Amino acid sequence: MADWYEKRTLGSLPDSMARKLPHREALVFETRRFTFAEVAAEVDRAAKALIALGVRPGDHVCLWLNNCDAWIFILYGLAKIGAVQVPVNTRFRTRDLAYVLHQSDSVMLITHEVSGPVDYLDMVRQVVRLPAEGAEASDLDYPQLKRVVIVADDAHAGTTAWHAALQAGAAVTDGALRQRAEAVDCDTPALIMYTSGTTGFPKGVVHTHNLVRNVEERAYRLAVTPRDVILNYLPLFHAFGYSEGALTSMLTDAKQVVTPTFDASACLDLIEREGVTLMHGFETHMKELSDAQERQPRDLRTLRTGLFAAGMHSATPICRRGARLLAPFKAISGYGMTEVWIGAALGALDDDEPRRTESSGYPAPGYDMRIVDPDSGAELGPNVPGELQVRGYCLMLGYYNKPQETADCYTADGWFKTGDTACWRDDGYLRFLGRYKDMLKVGGENVDPMEVEGLLLEHPGIKQVAVVGLADDRLTEAPVAFVQLAAERVLKADAVIDYCRGKLASFKLPRHVVFVDDFPMTASGKIRKIELRDQAQQLLGDSGT
Repeated sequence: MADWYEKRTLGSLPDSMARKLPHREALVFETRRFTFAEVAAEVDRAAKALIALGVRPGDHVCLWLNNCDAWIFILYGLAKIGAVQVPVNTRFRTRDLAYVLHQSDSVMLITHEVSGPVDYLDMVRQVVRLPAEGAEASDLDYPQLKRVVIVADDAHAGTTAWHAALQAGAAVTDGALRQRAEAVDCDTPALIMYTSGTTGFPKGVVHTHNLVRNVEERAYRLAVTPRDVILNYLPLFHAFGYSEGALTSMLTDAKQVVTPTFDASACLDLIEREGVTLMHGFETHMKELSDAQERQPRDLRTLRTGLFAAGMHSATPICRRGARLLAPFKAISGYGMTEVWIGAALGALDDDEPRRTESSGYPAPGYDMRIVDPDSGAELGPNVPGELQVRGYCLMLGYYNKPQETADCYTADGWFKTGDTACWRDDGYLRFLGRYKDMLKVGGENVDPMEVEGLLLEHPGIKQVAVVGLADDRLTEAPVAFVQLAAERVLKADAVIDYCRGKLASFKLPRHVVFVDDFPMTASGKIRKIELRDQAQQLLGDSGT
């Protein structure tokens, strides 16, 4: 029996929307505005440019770009020609970039020259041996990498300017592009999105074009129509912004207003000026939006709903305050992660306040969930915390080139082990409580402490280190490094933090350093991080960030 759902590729969406409502406004970025027909035309220009640059079906291409209109065009251009996009966190620095370029087997890196205060090209030069002008890259550290493309009008030695690529793409015929688009299989990889794991470095989560169904079903649940306007201040390299902004707009004909970064006051101004109806985010965003609205009230009468995960106890008061200050906005809670995608559990538009602010929604269509005792594997009843496990049609294909880590994430009977703590409420809704793993959640970003620890252990003055999370009102958690110095070595806290700066993304940097003579250990020789978390709370709980 055939599946009832008609599968579509990501790259087919702009053309589909342009046929339906060509003259409706689709995308706003700063002063630039595009209709759906204009977006589709820009996507075709990007796709042809990528063909001209030699991108083949199945090639992996890194996008190390801050939010901009070109991000949208290149995203869909890559999907249209059957390439695999690899979004890279723009807060990554040299160490992170080197790892992703190598691990992802990417043939191309597309990035900025400079964006704001950050010199991306300089970091690329520190990581990649760029070739002579006009030649392909040939780097022993990255054997697949053939080209670095800079989204700028001017060329730089060893790189290709995106402007020049667009000009070269004009020679690619419509027929050649159509042939590439028609050959794309919905069940093949479209995306490798890196997320922090337990191995000390990020893991590449592989998804197919079948993300379309997940996004479309959720948009229907949120009653998204062409009359809606989505404010997308979330980074496009993150699953949340990618899914709920870039993909949702192209599946519903809703206008998307993209901002370069998140600025609460500027976002409130945009809501008022553009008639924004939907926005999504984490509790960090909710808190800052509420603060800005309290300082200077704006007219938010058009704002109706959006996804703000509210299961964790720390999020509940923030979401309650947001419901009051951002009215008539009514947030919907949910649960998701890169491996299972967004909205694996989701609330409803008519949920009451307790469900909006104290739950993580109800399992979405196509997903099954269970909560088990992590030791015995027995399923648990209401109000008993355990490990959340998920199965469904939209789970990842696996972690790229990590078969053992992929296998380790599944139970013998095929359930994905999220590593998260949750419980069932009496009403059948899920409540996400935190992470069984030691992963930290810093301002909406996952931080693997093992990665930070691994870097700090390279410092000759550090003998042992353990990184734990400290509860923080603004960031959810702030990283704290407990450091044992090597014999006869002296370091100050600032020196420990500075050692990480420029090598790790800024959100991964320790906010506090505590020097210790030794560590509390288990009988098997492992550091007892639960005791360190208690110590951090006792020592730093009221110190803020």
